[in-house]
Amino acid sequence: MTISRTRPFGQKYVFVVAGVIFLALLVAAGVRSTPGVLIVPLNEAFGWSRASISLAAAVGIFFYGMMGPFAAALMQAIGIRRTLIGALALMAASIASSGWMTQSWQLLLSWGVFSGVGSGCVAMVLGATVVNRWFVRSRGLMMGLLTASTATGTLIFLPMLAALATHHGWRPVVWTVAAACAVLVPLVAWLLPERPADIGLLPYGATAAPVAPPRRPLLAIAFGALIRASRTRTFWFLFGTFFICGFTTNGLIGTHFIAFCGDHGIPEVRAAGVMAMMGAFDLVGTTLSGWLTDRFDSRKLLFMYYGLRGLSLIWLPYSDFSFAALGVFGVFYGLDWIATVPPTIRLATEAFGEHDAPVVFGWVAAGHQIGAATAAFLAGWLRTVDGNYVAPFVIAGVGGVLAAVAAMMIRRAAPAEAPALAG
Repeated sequence: MTISRTRPFGQKYVFVVAGVIFLALLVAAGVRSTPGVLIVPLNEAFGWSRASISLAAAVGIFFYGMMGPFAAALMQAIGIRRTLIGALALMAASIASSGWMTQSWQLLLSWGVFSGVGSGCVAMVLGATVVNRWFVRSRGLMMGLLTASTATGTLIFLPMLAALATHHGWRPVVWTVAAACAVLVPLVAWLLPERPADIGLLPYGATAAPVAPPRRPLLAIAFGALIRASRTRTFWFLFGTFFICGFTTNGLIGTHFIAFCGDHGIPEVRAAGVMAMMGAFDLVGTTLSGWLTDRFDSRKLLFMYYGLRGLSLIWLPYSDFSFAALGVFGVFYGLDWIATVPPTIRLATEAFGEHDAPVVFGWVAAGHQIGAATAAFLAGWLRTVDGNYVAPFVIAGVGGVLAAVAAMMIRRAAPAEAPALAG
């Protein structure tokens, strides 16, 4: 066995790896939530419509999702560390370049195409791949913790960025996010080995070293798994429910909640504070969901998550937007924000096995971001046409209820003894 370099903490170094991935996922979440802060400042600075700004956000979310299966395949083909470093560098460069934009097409390229491609490699499939490679014990719990990093990204970035936008304009916002991406590049290069064996370790909880899978061509990995999975109805139920998940979270709330609050006279900083509260409670809710996924039927968990989420979205436009109403919504929605991820990964693993599961989940996650992109653009367009956000919130709420029903229609395979999350 070749050991590249010893590391401190012995077997517990796996938690250093998890911490680095947590930070990377946190920053990527900040990148994807930043357009919600920029809608009003860019509208005021350039006169661009909310529909055109939302289009750039939607394109970014679309690429963020569509990169998922290819990112999972790329990690198998060239390695996690190289993929992650390249993605962070791309995000830093594209976002920094937007500080000099003067036309809306430049916003589309920087915050849409390039940051979308980069952040798509630093998404849920990254967490799933690392958890499977570095952990055998408590995989559901660790996946919940890493998934919750997106909530922490919202918690950290949104209030600070909203304050920057309010007092100093939009340019310091983009430069701050670009700097956060750039700082992580040397950190990943220094602290992230490719595999436990590279530093003389076993995966956490393992009793024997795993056999590294053979490397295959990138497209063969990505499309081979899709072809096999698409022949089953389980794949389409997972894809459809995750489409609704993205529609109701990143696309609608993540992109338009601050602007929606602005329509009711609530300042950006205060609205961002509600988003931060959601992030804090989602850190708890998603971690708890990972724990529950190790113990209960994932379909029933999804039924509860989607159903309650849908009802809350239908209620919000008809509330009085008081401090109490927003507080209740923030706590409730925060606990449910991305609690759907651990049970969805569990169902994908049970249905498609250890070999195909990471890439199949990448395709399912693409459905999540297609839904998010749809909501990001549709809500902005409906707001422009109708002058309010009532219709997109009701549409999203009904979708949540339908997703709850669809989750119970998934055929659950017999669970593996120790289900894996990614290869």
